[in-house]
Amino acid sequence: MARYFLGIDAGNTVVKTVLFDAAGAEIAHASREAVSHCPAPGFVERDIDQLRNDLLTVVAEVVKKSGVDATDIAAIGSAGHGNGLYLLGDNATALLGIQSLDTRANALVDQLQSEGVGDVSYPISGQRPWVSQTPTLLAWVKRERPEIYQATQTVLLCKDLVTHALTGELVSDISDMGGCGMLRMPENTYDDALLEAFDIGDAREKLPRLAHPSEIVGHVSKAVADQTGLGEGTPVVAGFFDVIASALGSGVARPGQASMIVGTWSINQLVVENIDFENENEIFMSSGYADGRFMSIESSATSAVNLEWVVREFLEHDGEVVAGKSPFELANELVTNSTLCLDAPFYHPYLYGAPGNGMARAGFFGVGGWHGRGDMLRAIYEGVIFAHLRHMDKLRATGVTFDTIILSGGGARSNIWPQIIADILELPLTVAKCQETGALGAAMAASVGVEMYHDYEQAADRMVQTDRHYTPNPVASEIYRKRFALWGELEQAMVPFWSRFATASSVI
Repeated sequence: MARYFLGIDAGNTVVKTVLFDAAGAEIAHASREAVSHCPAPGFVERDIDQLRNDLLTVVAEVVKKSGVDATDIAAIGSAGHGNGLYLLGDNATALLGIQSLDTRANALVDQLQSEGVGDVSYPISGQRPWVSQTPTLLAWVKRERPEIYQATQTVLLCKDLVTHALTGELVSDISDMGGCGMLRMPENTYDDALLEAFDIGDAREKLPRLAHPSEIVGHVSKAVADQTGLGEGTPVVAGFFDVIASALGSGVARPGQASMIVGTWSINQLVVENIDFENENEIFMSSGYADGRFMSIESSATSAVNLEWVVREFLEHDGEVVAGKSPFELANELVTNSTLCLDAPFYHPYLYGAPGNGMARAGFFGVGGWHGRGDMLRAIYEGVIFAHLRHMDKLRATGVTFDTIILSGGGARSNIWPQIIADILELPLTVAKCQETGALGAAMAASVGVEMYHDYEQAADRMVQTDRHYTPNPVASEIYRKRFALWGELEQAMVPFWSRFATASSVI
């Protein structure tokens, strides 16, 4: 049997292709930065044809780099950023690509909530309307761009464009459509009442057929094979919502395991065997990806994006960085040389608002003249994980339990952040060896699709390796418990100010 699997990860900012062997070892890697366009404030769009071209370019590059015989590639899987909206017209012509960073629907979300749409949608899909959510964006297009809405023949998500580019098939999967609030859960089916709540009932005929992530939905076309070097007829599976792929690619495949992704977004998720939307403690979203397997997900844009901002604005031009040191290495060194103490500075990681409070802003508090760059950076590292802890506490409040955390994302590459996470969460933590966990998760779906492995649990056992383990330091954990309480008190005190500050520009 062919022994390699191609995983494709089409995110908001980068399109990656990674070839893995059956043991999960990386054979070759290629990537290309994705280009976004902002035609108006709050609008974040992508040229669909450019995405297709970039995809085929990086696929050709990884095949060439690998040096493997294309007939030895057993199957292809993909993952892509969730939510957003990708609309195709007649003959799959590109109409509009909206990314999940888009905020054009802010006013519409307020209107939908005031009309009680969330009270209808949550018991069905496990989601209330939010700004980058697919049904909300589709409702916006219907109201604000009716000509595009009428011309739309197919509504897709990002990774579905990958499938179409490779095979010509128009199809989506349950994990992605469920994660974007388009399905009745736990049945993982389209639902007319859900669509009607958003006033997009007439979009039912525009939705693609649904498949399970590991289901073979098409095969590489001759034209694509000629352009990329892939073998014509190579099986392509439906693929994943990228946060699910990243969890599986880090080894989180069984109930009782938790995945934390310290990346641009704070992603916190648990594998559960069933979901309960009647629980008084609501969570942000749920996604089904296999029979009897769901991810309960809490997330927000409050994670390593804060460190990325500091690096971009303050560290990239530091003398040590100019001399060749990575700015992230410099940040880690500064934090390592700082001191953990109860009265150190605090930081709220709300550059793009807080969960449930779009008016919240980021900020430092408690800074003294004796504090240095390391203290400020430590405050950022801590504040980001305090926000993760709040998400984890929301997941715990639903009654689920977990006894281990597997870390992935950019934060996992730090030599100090994982220990801070273990200390704050007071749980053992493992870092996955593979850094491209989204692409590996996609490759795992392909391996299950061609029956190399029986299920995702077995694929995780065979294809995922761990790199480092961390255990909580009880002394540090005690300090963090006290600091977390103070951090929360400070946030509550800031809420009235944030509300007034949000209108400051109009007052001035």
